[in-house]
Amino acid sequence: MMRLQFVSAALAVLAMGTAADAQNYPSRAITIVVPFAQGGLTDVPVRLFASIMQEKLGVPVVVENKTGGSGSVGATHVLRSEPDGYTLHANAVADTQNLHYIKVSYSAVNDFAHIGKIVEGPPLVLVIDAKLPYKTVAELVAGAKANPDKYSFGTSGPASSPVIALNQLNAAAGTKIQEVPYRGSGQAATSVVTGAIQGTFTFYSSAKPLVDGGQLRALAVAGPRRIADWPDVPTMQEAGFKGFDHNGFVGLAAPGKTPPQIVAFLNKALNDAVNTELFKTRMAALGMTVMPAADNTPSNFKAFMQESTVRQGELAKLAGPMAPEPAAAPQR
Repeated sequence: MMRLQFVSAALAVLAMGTAADAQNYPSRAITIVVPFAQGGLTDVPVRLFASIMQEKLGVPVVVENKTGGSGSVGATHVLRSEPDGYTLHANAVADTQNLHYIKVSYSAVNDFAHIGKIVEGPPLVLVIDAKLPYKTVAELVAGAKANPDKYSFGTSGPASSPVIALNQLNAAAGTKIQEVPYRGSGQAATSVVTGAIQGTFTFYSSAKPLVDGGQLRALAVAGPRRIADWPDVPTMQEAGFKGFDHNGFVGLAAPGKTPPQIVAFLNKALNDAVNTELFKTRMAALGMTVMPAADNTPSNFKAFMQESTVRQGELAKLAGPMAPEPAAAPQR
C-alpha cells in the first residue's frame, strides 16, 4: 500500500512539474528541425519564420537541418525528442507522401501534435526547354507519343511531388516520358536549360527566373489556380488533365504528447510571425501565401494532413516502381 501511495505521489509531482514547465514556456532555445537541405523550399521559409519568432519570443529559435529518407530522418528525430515544445518539426508535403512509397516507423498524422501552417505553396509548374516547339500540354503529349524514347523529365527523387506529377501525366496521357532523378527540383530545372533533359515539373520559385528569362517555357500550373504573375499559363485542369493539385506547404508540428497549452501558445506565436508584412512580402516573391489566422488552427491543420495523406495514397496508385533515391538529400 505504501508503495502504491509513493508511486501516486511521484506521478502527482511529475504532473505538477510538467504543468509548471508549460506555464513558464519558453524559457530556453527552441529548435526547429528542417528535414531537407539548407536553401530548399522548406528551409527558406522556416529560417525567416524562426528569425521573426526569436525576436517576438525573446529566446533563440534555431534551425537545424537533418536530411535523409525523404524527410523521415528529421521527423523521427523530433518524435524521439522530449514533448516539451523545444524541438519542433517543419513538416511538408513529403510527410503526406512517404508512407505510400517508403517504409516509415511513424504516422505523420497521428504521432505529431500539429501546430499550424507556416506557408502554403508554391505550386508545381510544368516547364520545358524553350527551344522545343511545343506551346501547350497537348502539343507536348503529341510529341512525346510520336517519339516515345526521346523525352525525359527531371524529378527530385522518389516520393516527391515532381515524380508523382510525372507519373500522373504519363498515366493520364498515355505517354512514356522517362524520369531522371536529381538532388532537387531546382537542379532539375537547370538541367532542362542545359539540354540534358527536355522538361520537368518543378516548383514555381525555381522556374520563375528561368521562364521570365526565356530559357524555359511554362506550359501549365499543376495547382488549383493560375499564378498572378503568369496569367496566360493555364492550369493542368484547364489543359484537359484533372486532379493535378500539387501545391506545396510548410507546417510546424511537435511530438505527439506535447502539452496542449504549449501547442496553443505556439499556434498563436506562429500566426503572429507569419502575418507580419516582412514575412508575407518575402513569401509572395516565392509564390507562397499565408493562411488567415482564424483558419490556421491545430485542429484544421491536422485535418488537412489527414486529407492530404489520403489523396497522396490515391496518386500513389499511379506511380508504380520508384527510381532509386539520389545520393544527396532532395531540396524540397
